[in-house]
Amino acid sequence: MSKRLFDLVIVVLSVPIWLPVLIGTAVMALVVNGWPVFYPSSRRVYRKESARVYKFRTMVRNAAAIYNRETVPVTNQRFLNTPIRSPLYTPVGRLIERCQFTELPQIFTVLSGKMSLVGNRPLPENVIDSLREVHPMVEERFLAPCGLTGLVQLIGRDEISDRDRLVLEIHYCKGAAQHYSAWMDFQILAFTVFIHSRLMQPFTLDQAHAFIDRFKVQSTEREELSRKAAWHLSERRQNRERRLHAGWKQLERRQTEERRRHAGAPPVTEK
Repeated sequence: MSKRLFDLVIVVLSVPIWLPVLIGTAVMALVVNGWPVFYPSSRRVYRKESARVYKFRTMVRNAAAIYNRETVPVTNQRFLNTPIRSPLYTPVGRLIERCQFTELPQIFTVLSGKMSLVGNRPLPENVIDSLREVHPMVEERFLAPCGLTGLVQLIGRDEISDRDRLVLEIHYCKGAAQHYSAWMDFQILAFTVFIHSRLMQPFTLDQAHAFIDRFKVQSTEREELSRKAAWHLSERRQNRERRLHAGWKQLERRQTEERRRHAGAPPVTEK
């Protein structure tokens, strides 16, 4: 199953779950926070492609002008993560953020094909520029479509350094590009729900890398089995063709002998 097909199947089958949550959250945000309900921004979503991405507005109306990569001094992290205790959050916005509903509107971006359910989070260009100053490999994190959740969310974005985060994100992208597994993406979705519901412990960095490697090994084993099966199939086909060819040769000899007998000629003996 391709990544795109996986996204469509999961989104369509889960409509009874995410649609009521989306509508209920939107109504609550509208009543408490007022208009606008959604916050749009331009983000890099895949390779060099950018898209207008929507999420629930969880902060005060002028938060984007106050808190962005150009106004906030760079300290330990160049990824721009707003602390949940920041006064920029509205009370209902903080609740939405804690429930991990902020990115739900991006399901429609997934349906449009510009994003995936699972992948690295989309980033503004000014954050990418800031990361590139120290980490030139930042572009490699866009080798696969960005998503609503990923392995970083299983660890916690505040629990991982910029370098470790980029290495993990690139590891996922290369794994998805070379050995994509729908089962891998499905487990990441499930683990996201379990971890944020406190039903399981967050991943460690080593566990996240080992998780990707496990699917790479499984994919390699499947490819080896596929090659062996193709070889055996080819051998059977060649043997069948050889038998068929030998049968045709024998039939031709019989027909030749039959014609010679009818013509009164002596039979041909093989030397």
